[in-house]
Amino acid sequence: MDKFNRYRFVCTLTFGDIYGQVIAWLVVIFLSLAVSLSFLSTSPVFALAAVGLILVLSLPFLLFAFVTTLFSHVEMYAVESALQTQRGRTTKEAPAAPTKVTA
Repeated sequence: MDKFNRYRFVCTLTFGDIYGQVIAWLVVIFLSLAVSLSFLSTSPVFALAAVGLILVLSLPFLLFAFVTTLFSHVEMYAVESALQTQRGRTTKEAPAAPTKVTA
């Protein structure tokens, strides 16, 4: 379990990154409802089949796009804790002097 404490996972995903995907999914839902309403007067079975076909065929592609976007925005950093630096240092080594940043 100590191996997982050495890394920090950060998700940098924002709403702007998935905004286009949300719009595309809304378009698919409204298209499905429009097809359903147009078929409803002739045959309710075709209306239900059209909605199911549109949703079933589009959902895997939209889900794949969202998951790949999510994974591309997850970053992993190695974290060096103070305890690990104390263990790794020998007794002859002096502690590193803090660096001063000047502007």
